[in-house]
Amino acid sequence: MTVRQPLLTRFLSFALRLVVGGIFVYAGVVKIFDPAQFANDVANYRLLPSALVNFVAITLPWVETVAGILMVMGLWLPGSALVITGLMGIFLIAIGQALVRGLDIRCGCFGTIEAGKMDTMTLARDVALFVFAALLYWRASTAKSNRGKKDASTNSSN
Repeated sequence: MTVRQPLLTRFLSFALRLVVGGIFVYAGVVKIFDPAQFANDVANYRLLPSALVNFVAITLPWVETVAGILMVMGLWLPGSALVITGLMGIFLIAIGQALVRGLDIRCGCFGTIEAGKMDTMTLARDVALFVFAALLYWRASTAKSNRGKKDASTNSSN
């Protein structure tokens, strides 16, 4: 017996995929074009040794972009959602510690497009994105496991 997701649930999952994935594509692409500024933003968090700052500033935008594209396209959805959820967790820790320490810095989340300083609204936005990405991971992984159970029951009845 096949259990179909209600149309509204499928639509909401699709909309969340477009929003979260689209945000990650946008955020990654704008940082790819100005790695020096993004390296400065990363360094301002005072979390990484200086030897890792440039590596993170060069690789992280590409990870964000690829994960976002995969999410928007619905490819490797459990993996892309897990990567984005993990990144959001790391970003929340970085932003949270910066706010607690009173660092007066730009988030760097959207490259040079973002002009304002980081504040509690930045943290709230990232909490929402974390929840949305985690929800997408949960939906994708449970859908995959349900497909596996369906395939197993179909094969065992033959």
